[in-house]
Amino acid sequence: MAYIRKYKTGSGATAVQVCYKKGKEVVKTVHVGSASSEDEMKKLLREAQGIIDEGKTPLFDLEKYD
Repeated sequence: MAYIRKYKTGSGATAVQVCYKKGKEVVKTVHVGSASSEDEMKKLLREAQGIIDEGKTPLFDLEKYD
């Protein structure tokens, strides 16, 4: 199972990671980046979701709703 983790860094920015769990244990973490604005955060969250969705077939075409 994969999920997106957000947390505050020491500099005040918000970091984004993709974490993979097996059972209750986190087995892999991929750092996507750090954002200090809302626009940067949106970009990082889309990138993180893209990492999670890589290789999956989408049920809906979400591009038409942007």
